[in-house]
Amino acid sequence: MAILKIATLGHPVLREIARPLSREELSSPDTQRFIDDLIETMIDASGAGLAAPQVYRPVRVCAIWVKDNPRYPYKPNFPLTILVNPELTPLTTDTFLNYEGCLSVPNLRGEAPRVTHLRVRAWDRHGADLDFEVKGLTAGTFQHECDHLDGKVFVDRVVDTRSLTTWADFERYHLAGFAERARAIVAKYGA
Repeated sequence: MAILKIATLGHPVLREIARPLSREELSSPDTQRFIDDLIETMIDASGAGLAAPQVYRPVRVCAIWVKDNPRYPYKPNFPLTILVNPELTPLTTDTFLNYEGCLSVPNLRGEAPRVTHLRVRAWDRHGADLDFEVKGLTAGTFQHECDHLDGKVFVDRVVDTRSLTTWADFERYHLAGFAERARAIVAKYGA
């Protein structure tokens, strides 16, 4: 496995709409190696997720895994999940403001509105159908990663630019308040 370079804001690959994969392409050794590398890169960078366009490959694949993540101590754990050609369907109009960061937008955080309850349909890394629901902060993570597949980054979703902050100032001035809000979201919606 290899650690891949992560594209940062300003690189055109982050603004491309990623193309879907066929089951044949998904099953190829090259694509399976790439998925292993995507996971390894996400783990190395302490990400809660990573989308293929973030590592210069504009295909509709992303990885999500939250396991006691030091960058996001308030996020509930979620098992390693690979989404291929995902489709997200909102199951509510309820939203919450999620303080987000991104491996492709180093040292910046901001509040982005996210839907609280989604249906997720996709293939797993082997082409098997996935169909499940996610809520709360986990729903926010899924929306963040799938946005990358449509050429969007979280700063495109930030409504009030006054919420933008460096990581250090987030931890100093905003973490305690957001962690309290996050606990309330988890209590209301679960993982």
